[in-house]
Formats: sequence, C-alpha cells, structure tokens
Amino acid sequence: MAAIALLIYLFALGLAFGWRSLAQWRRTGDTGLRLDAGPAGTLRWWAKLLFVLALLLGTAGPVAALAGMNPVDTLDRPTTRIIGLVLAVAGMIATPAAQTGMGTSWRVGVDPGERTDLVTGGAFALARNPIFTAMIVTSLALALMVPNPISLAATVVLVVSIQLQVRAVEEPYLARMHGAAYAAYASRVGRFLPGIGRLAKPAKVAGRR
Repeated sequence: MAAIALLIYLFALGLAFGWRSLAQWRRTGDTGLRLDAGPAGTLRWWAKLLFVLALLLGTAGPVAALAGMNPVDTLDRPTTRIIGLVLAVAGMIATPAAQTGMGTSWRVGVDPGERTDLVTGGAFALARNPIFTAMIVTSLALALMVPNPISLAATVVLVVSIQLQVRAVEEPYLARMHGAAYAAYASRVGRFLPGIGRLAKPAKVAGRR
C-alpha cells in the first residue's frame, strides 16, 4: 500500500502544480505561480515554509514505510487503508477540478498588488477554499493508507500551513481587493466546508448629517 500511496501522491502533485501551471501558462501566458514568501518571519513566510515542509513530509511518509517504518497500531487496519485509498483518489481528482473552476484567476500564492476576479461559482459556491479542502482530504487519506508518524505529521503541518495562508494572507487580501463583494460572499459561504467558517458581515455605518 505504501508504494501505491507514493504513486498517488506524486501524481497528485504533478496534477495540482505541474499540469495546472502548464495549462494556465498556455491559456494566459502566466503560470499563476506567486512564490515570493515575503519578509522572513512574517505569517506569510511561515505559511509558505510550513506548506513546503508538509509537501516534503507527504513524500517522506510512504518512503519511510517502504524503508520499514512501523505504522501506528491503532490506525493499522485493512479497512482504514481501503477508506484512505478511496479518499485519496477522490481528493486527487477534486483538487485539479477545483483549480480549473478558478479559470484565469487561479494562483499559487498571493501577489499583494495583483487583482484577480472573485470566483464564487461552482465548487466555490459550497466553500471558499475547495482546493485546500481537497488537498487536506488527500493528505489525510494518504495518512490512512500509510499511517506512520511522518504521514500523520504531514497532514497536521499541512492543515496548520493552510489555516495560516487562508486566515492571515488570503482573506485580508481578498477583503482589501474586493471589499463589499467579498464580505457578502464570505458571510454566506463557509471557509472549507459548507456553512462552517462564515465571516460576519461588517455593520453598515450610518452617514453623517
């Protein structure tokens, strides 16, 4: 199962970053990659650093299993591994599907001075960050397939990095760029899952007389 998990993971990375970047470049002449992490020590920097670490741990988990690392006993069940396999395939498909739904607005990372269209349709009508949701599902699924400490750590680090990226970087950026349109969208659509993590709509300020 570790070999299958590694193949799925590498293929998922190839789809999410390689294929999607190539498709974006062919369509717009821009890969969509915004890799500048900003000043060292900022939340934006930490979010990107932890995200890269999560990707490395995601590879290391199956490799460690192939090298003989023992799984966590409580999770080492055939049923758990099969559930993980099904979810991993689903997450691997859902990630590029959600990316495609962003059209020309798709980016990896944020350029604070760039303005893209606010995408609210398709999967984005169900959750504001369906790409990240699919990535978390994939990571968790791979940890179920290869339930060793490294794979489990990969999922934890990924969740932390995504929470930092979304809450500290992307949401303030979108609020600044799209103002009332983003506020209305975020007040009715959940952050990662339907209905969960909606933002409070700012109160209207009465005009002066």
